Amino acid sequence: MKLKNKVTLITGAANGIGMESALKFAREGAAVVAVDIQEEAGEALAERIRGEDLICRFVRADVSRAEDCAKMVTFAQKTFGGLHVLFNNAGIMDSRDGDAVSTEDEVWDRTMAVNVKGVFYGCKYGIPALRRSGGGSVINTASFVALMGAATPQLAYTASKGAVLAMTRELAVVHARENIRINALCPGPLKTELLMSFLDTEEKRQRRLVHVPMGRFGLASEMADAALFLAGSDSSYVTGTAFTVDGGLTAAYVTPE
Repeated sequence: MKLKNKVTLITGAANGIGMESALKFAREGAAVVAVDIQEEAGEALAERIRGEDLICRFVRADVSRAEDCAKMVTFAQKTFGGLHVLFNNAGIMDSRDGDAVSTEDEVWDRTMAVNVKGVFYGCKYGIPALRRSGGGSVINTASFVALMGAATPQLAYTASKGAVLAMTRELAVVHARENIRINALCPGPLKTELLMSFLDTEEKRQRRLVHVPMGRFGLASEMADAALFLAGSDSSYVTGTAFTVDGGLTAAYVTPE
């Protein structure tokens, strides 16, 4: 029970990494506040977790809105008495994302609002709650593209994840002596609804996989395992990192034939 008696808040919890993390955190003893804009899916997740005699409540919030982020943190504190783990996981990838020439302002602005401002607002309202609880862990979902460029143009997404990584490093330094650890989870390509909707042909999928030494997409459950490590005391001396879980992608010059 690595998170026994810990209050955890996870954004983007209705599917993918967020859903798998909510399940895993709850099974490890945490009280989970599951946050998403998808109300029906979020409520279904909370009911599923409670059906295992575990603790979860759903809160609908748009992380690009300051008032929604303040509300979700307040809910966690009032409902469960504090906050110990903040997982800023919510993110989007727009299928219209391209290069600097083709990407429209609307796509750029919405991607930045959710992926960057959402993490900023989560930290803005969540870090004071962690401080009041005596410290804890913040996990921000970045990406392997925060560390290297993507040959398939997705400029807004790539730039947003680079911003998340930079923000994570600075906040980790700022809060390092307050018993608050802040790390960025950097997944490689995953077999999630988000990425598969973007890589909507076999050609596009193989274009990505050719760069992954392990030869497969990662699973959301594997990212949840990594998030659990960052959330709990096993990572007590880990802060400010780009915690890369990518099947060897960022280590590869060429992949095996």
